[in-house]
Amino acid sequence: MTAHATDYAWLETEEFAPILEAYCLTMVEGLSGAELLRRFGAVPGRRVTGIQEVLEAWERYEDGDCDADEALHGREDEALMVVAVVELDGWAVALEVNGYLGTTWELLPGLAEGTRLVSHFRNVNAVDHFHWQEGERNRLHFEPLFPAERDGSDADAVAELLAKVGFDVSAADDRDIERTTTAAFALGEELTGLRLTPEWLRTAEFVIGYAPEP
Repeated sequence: MTAHATDYAWLETEEFAPILEAYCLTMVEGLSGAELLRRFGAVPGRRVTGIQEVLEAWERYEDGDCDADEALHGREDEALMVVAVVELDGWAVALEVNGYLGTTWELLPGLAEGTRLVSHFRNVNAVDHFHWQEGERNRLHFEPLFPAERDGSDADAVAELLAKVGFDVSAADDRDIERTTTAAFALGEELTGLRLTPEWLRTAEFVIGYAPEP
């Protein structure tokens, strides 16, 4: 059965709303969490359990609490971004709260070197991007708010899949844009085979990394 945007409606609940509002999710096949952090250029820090502790780690760093993690000692003057990494079913998964590194064109080829990557991002201003990348090859890129406007080698071939997961792929001004973000999660599942669940996000053991801003 094809994943659908409604399968991720739980992201709209109060518990997970901070993720849905501003996040970046990056999934890279066949890598360890340590290798994905290395590709981000990140310094690995402490381990945390569950999304609430990931949010707390981000908040403490944003508040300037450099004593929150020994990995930050001596790096107080650096511009860093928090990347929480975990392994799931043969993939390394990076979650950024209010981040964007996994969808930056400068980093994508290195993150996907020798393998494939799916990443998607949204910020508080509803700017969003979705990427499906293999090494230096852009297979698919589009903005979930504008799914009719796509580029990449598979941009035309995925039109039917986009509709199945819940995107309104028309270019009409009155198209349905209510489920574009949850549809991005459903599309990510279809392309990777990874289904994210509330229970997994509550119990997964993440390594907090600190990556330089590009």
